[in-house]
Amino acid sequence: MTDLNDHLSIIVVGASGHLARTKVLPALFALFCQGFLPRHFRILGYARTPLSDDDFRRTVEENLTCRYTPQESCAERMGEFLARCTYRGGQYDSAADLRALGPALAEAHDGQPDNRVLYLAVPPHVFLPVARALGDAGLAQAPTPDTWCRVVIEKPFGRDRESSTLLTRDMETVFSEEQIYRIDHYLGKEVIQNLLVLRFANAMFEPIWNRHYIQSVQITWKENVGIEGRGGYFDETGIIRDVMQNHLLQILSLVAMEPPPRLDATHIRNAKVNALMCVPPLTPDNLVLGQYVATNRGGLSIPGYRDDPSVAPDSRTATYAAAALHVVNARWDGVPFLLRSGKGLDGRLSEIRIQFRPVPGRMYVLPNGAPNELVIRIQPDEAINFRIWSKVPGLETQLELRDLDLQYKTAFSQLIPDAYEDLLLDVLRGEKSLFIRGDELAAAWDIVTPVLHDIDQNQREPTTYEFGTRGPASADELAARYGVLWHLQ
Repeated sequence: MTDLNDHLSIIVVGASGHLARTKVLPALFALFCQGFLPRHFRILGYARTPLSDDDFRRTVEENLTCRYTPQESCAERMGEFLARCTYRGGQYDSAADLRALGPALAEAHDGQPDNRVLYLAVPPHVFLPVARALGDAGLAQAPTPDTWCRVVIEKPFGRDRESSTLLTRDMETVFSEEQIYRIDHYLGKEVIQNLLVLRFANAMFEPIWNRHYIQSVQITWKENVGIEGRGGYFDETGIIRDVMQNHLLQILSLVAMEPPPRLDATHIRNAKVNALMCVPPLTPDNLVLGQYVATNRGGLSIPGYRDDPSVAPDSRTATYAAAALHVVNARWDGVPFLLRSGKGLDGRLSEIRIQFRPVPGRMYVLPNGAPNELVIRIQPDEAINFRIWSKVPGLETQLELRDLDLQYKTAFSQLIPDAYEDLLLDVLRGEKSLFIRGDELAAAWDIVTPVLHDIDQNQREPTTYEFGTRGPASADELAARYGVLWHLQ
């Protein structure tokens, strides 16, 4: 629980944008309702859009929910929260505009020193101008030796290894690495946080968590929607930078990492970095790229990626990527890690699927030879399933795959927190286990940068697939080369 006597200022730069309105500010309200914000907190929104305090409060209120508050008292709690929210307009790169926030904070806290969170909910290309302006305005450091100042930045952190390294170096001219919290909201999801508990708190898994028992690992992220007008961002980024380099490689590092000596931020992140450094760079022959095209379903015409008015008509940007990677060390040598991510597919799903090797000796004839699997579903309907062979009741010996099934919605009465709630609470606590360190970011970029450069230099054309399908057939061929069938869901 946060010390309720502390003074806290949360400056949300880009407060009028979609991320701030739909994720960051609702998460802060959820923390407030649960008693995790100190008594003397203030939220100061800052953006280029001219808004009054009342206008800002109305935009914030539109996205607040009563998840943690009884309906009869929700309006009162919203009123209390919104009263702590104020707004200032200004240019992102203007130290003069930002300098005016200092007196506003001092007045809000009656001159008492405050801890500060600076949340940069802005496009990546303005990270550095905002950071420099905050530094020049005197807002990048704690106001007193007894207080702290932390800055949160959102992905993508650069476009390749070189640009990421430059961004890290330039950010550190304003903020120390200790101050910087690089947020990947997937690491705040409840099932991902449970992955370490699953591995290291249950004695049966660690002895079999290796190449002797595991045949393959599949990590899937897919959406059944397209870019829907976000082409300005996505066409410059693509699916590898948007999803694979961060979300999927972060998940891979948690699956593949060695047991850390202690469960603290330093040792957990050291273990993740070491796992990523064991992954050789992705090569073009182990990568499938796709781009969705228009289709007709039920008489409804669904536009393709290039049909979106925010996308160039000859764009080669991939909306789908499937990759085969390996973790070259004693634990994982020879085990394929198959990653796939895509938009405009046949469903919405994020999961980790660990397939085990066949039972030696083959005493039973297994229908279709399907392996035992540990399936960790991240979304939707969070769950952990262990697929085992079982005898069907009856006089004959018939085997059937059944799930030992942990469904979060039925197993736990508690509400599942939004990822941003978890991560913002960790920022307040100074807990960095779920945030990406500079060397961890570099190790992830090392894996994909060579193939990104190859795609750009050779103007590689993605394979087309119809919107609402499973993606390119060549992804199945890639998996088959490693003796794996993608799960069809």
